[in-house]
Amino acid sequence: MLGGIYSSERCELCGVRMEDNGKDAVCCPNPKHKKQRATNVFVKFPGVFKRFKDYEKAFQFLHGVRFKTTEGTFDERDYKKSNPLGFDNLAEKYLEIKKETVKAGSFTHIKRDIEKASVYFGSANIKEIGYGEIEDFILLQKGIASKTRHNIKANIHAFFTWLVKRRVLPKDQMPDFPEVKFELSWRKTITTEVQDSILEEIKRICWNKNPRIYIAIKWAATYIMLRPGELRGILEEDIDLERGVVFVKKHKTDRQTSKIKCFPLNRDDLELVKSLSRGFPKMPFFRRDRGGGGKSAGTPFGKHILYDYWKQACKNVGIEGIDLYGGTRHSSATDLRRKGLTPEAIQNLTGHDTSQAFRRYYQVDLDELREGYELVRQAKTSAPILHLQNRKADP
Repeated sequence: MLGGIYSSERCELCGVRMEDNGKDAVCCPNPKHKKQRATNVFVKFPGVFKRFKDYEKAFQFLHGVRFKTTEGTFDERDYKKSNPLGFDNLAEKYLEIKKETVKAGSFTHIKRDIEKASVYFGSANIKEIGYGEIEDFILLQKGIASKTRHNIKANIHAFFTWLVKRRVLPKDQMPDFPEVKFELSWRKTITTEVQDSILEEIKRICWNKNPRIYIAIKWAATYIMLRPGELRGILEEDIDLERGVVFVKKHKTDRQTSKIKCFPLNRDDLELVKSLSRGFPKMPFFRRDRGGGGKSAGTPFGKHILYDYWKQACKNVGIEGIDLYGGTRHSSATDLRRKGLTPEAIQNLTGHDTSQAFRRYYQVDLDELREGYELVRQAKTSAPILHLQNRKADP
């Protein structure tokens, strides 16, 4: 039979090494010395070495691993001193990988949830964590919104999915997860007329200080493929004035997809860009024109500058409760739906779930985008919609 119980102790009377009697002890093989018993024993099994101070426990352990071997569930990693299947050990490795593969903002939330779970589960073997244990952990989180609770569950689920992909955990041992229901609140939006009044106020209060602030917020309202935070990553070299195209290299999914978004500028926006002084290729396009507050001229906008100007303009025109994201991207998309664009067309304009290639970069058809963005621009002026003629794709 596989494995056995042994001891390095010898009989005090004859010096013979003690042996397992197969019943109740590791003792001297000499019948006259059978009362001479080992006090420290160990189990040796293929891939396993474990010490015991109690023969009965060693006996139970040995027969346990023999039984698991017979039924095909034996895993020597379960018995390693380094505990390679411990939740905390695997969580540490998972976070190391996630730190390099997701954006800093996303990693912050992942790290928070996984570390919280690591404290709760500790060194517990991942194969012993099932539906009940996960549900208890999720329900333990008090004083949080249902969406936050759902996100915690999603991050733990992603961790176990990663374990299966790395073949640390067999697919048939992936635990079931409890359902965590939640409802997202509707983001408040505004009409085109209200949006225009806010944009005009932003232009009034910032144009002489730095026109790029106004341009950034105007772009966020027009080119609904853009998220406000993505504007800060656009460099001078990312704007092709000859073709009127802007490339966005740093965006929400750039690490996952390794692709670049790009969009065409409307004619008036292209002229605005041409009217500005150009910087070096690697300079941020949306940058400070002058120093101050510990920041130097030429450095990119801070994270809150666009929001701060948006908030001030809203206050000046008497608009309350509308954030930058909702008042630009979401409001423009909603207004396009009111004006008759199909959900598919709007989805195309927002850059969600598209696959048409522009060279080796991620991009939808530029003519189609020009048509849509022209509709956004002309809707603001009530001008007739300009239907662009089809032409060959940009080389």
